[in-house]
Amino acid sequence: MSPTALGAIFAIILPITYLVWSVTATDRVALRNIQANLGQRARNAAPQSLTLEFSAAARKVTPVRYVAWLDKQLAALGRPKEWPLERLLVVKPLLALGAGLMALFYFLASPEPARFAILIAALAFGYFAPDLLIRSNAEKRRDKIRQELPNTLDQMLISVQAGLGFEAAMARTAQNGGGPLADEMMRTLQDMQVGRSRKEAYLAMSDRVDVPDLRSFIRAIVQADAYGIAIAKVLKVQAHEMRMKRRQRAEEHAMKIPVKILFPLIFFIFPTLFIILLGPAVMNIIAAFS
Repeated sequence: MSPTALGAIFAIILPITYLVWSVTATDRVALRNIQANLGQRARNAAPQSLTLEFSAAARKVTPVRYVAWLDKQLAALGRPKEWPLERLLVVKPLLALGAGLMALFYFLASPEPARFAILIAALAFGYFAPDLLIRSNAEKRRDKIRQELPNTLDQMLISVQAGLGFEAAMARTAQNGGGPLADEMMRTLQDMQVGRSRKEAYLAMSDRVDVPDLRSFIRAIVQADAYGIAIAKVLKVQAHEMRMKRRQRAEEHAMKIPVKILFPLIFFIFPTLFIILLGPAVMNIIAAFS
């Protein structure tokens, strides 16, 4: 057989053989899974890139100090995964736009100065409503940390007196406890594990939480570490001081209760009592004189 004929046969047989092999030997299920994963990644990448563009534009038009304030409030809130700073910067103008459109329809129905004021108030409320919610939740979280701090210091004191180091006592307390203070202590330990110094990690925790009691405790721990003071003594003194402050705050709230109850007592409770007690007598007097 001539070389030309052999070449023609191989030129026909080899592509057909490769085509049959690729059709029969390829895992169609795996191929479909790969294509589906690639398509899902492409669909996810488009919204993420769009969100990044929106967040970058929102960050440009937002004042730098205001962005720093929002970041500090989110840090005090524990930086929830559902509401990062970029998403918050995008959501705030959208809420203001939605509230403004509703108020605009209300204003166009009957243009009046009062309705224009409502339009401006709706815009401001839509933009600053997330700030109010974040600050309120951050204050609640600070109150929880302030209430948990004395008990946490007592647990750490017991662990240190049992022979553990300060970081080990903090880790044991964070693992056995729960709540925002345990989360902050665990994050501080993680900062030290990745190479951050103890002083920087402690000061970062006090800046994130922004609680005066915790800040004074962190300052005492930093000074004890710098001057070589026994940690057990510092923990004992700080635990006693925190318990005393918590008792003083409870007494302060108890002393404020009579003042807070005065307004509803005068305007709601006393009129009801007067109506119930004097109502029948007044009705009898009116009936007798009529």
